[in-house]
Amino acid sequence: MADFFQNLEAKHREFIEQQKVFFTASAPEEGRINLSPKGMESFHCYSDKLVGYLDMVGSGNETAAHIKQDGRLTIMFCSFGEQPLIMRLYGQGRVVQPDDKDWADYSACLPQYKGTRQIILLAIDCVQTSCGYGVPRMEFVSERPTLKKWAEKKSEQELAEYQINNNRVSIDGLETGLHLEK
Repeated sequence: MADFFQNLEAKHREFIEQQKVFFTASAPEEGRINLSPKGMESFHCYSDKLVGYLDMVGSGNETAAHIKQDGRLTIMFCSFGEQPLIMRLYGQGRVVQPDDKDWADYSACLPQYKGTRQIILLAIDCVQTSCGYGVPRMEFVSERPTLKKWAEKKSEQELAEYQINNNRVSIDGLETGLHLEK
């Protein structure tokens, strides 16, 4: 049975802090739905109505393109531990890039990694929890160092060129709003 809340409560924040992975879902008005796993201790609760995560350079930039066009974003956490629970945060997304005026305010609460592309914020409209009884139990072993190592081997110019070539347009041809020049 699902329960609905208007904002994050203390128990929701505690649950979020225990999770090692979360998932983001977004969609344009027309085109592919994007569902992405995230990790790396990159999530932060700014308030009971605002959360965000550090978005790293990757093979695509679908979430930013979808937010630019439509704004809708869902973030899901699910427990793989002993106590089952699924929690979804529904709302409107916003992209904050390193050259935006409020970057320093939002990035101060997040880890600093080479290869950081942007911060994705979610203004929460609704919090939903459900049982999670069908989610298997699994144990966290470790984070994968691959993405961090990949970024650390690149110069700032190489990272910028990679983003220009791979992150300025979504797979459906939508502009992502990335602020990089060729």
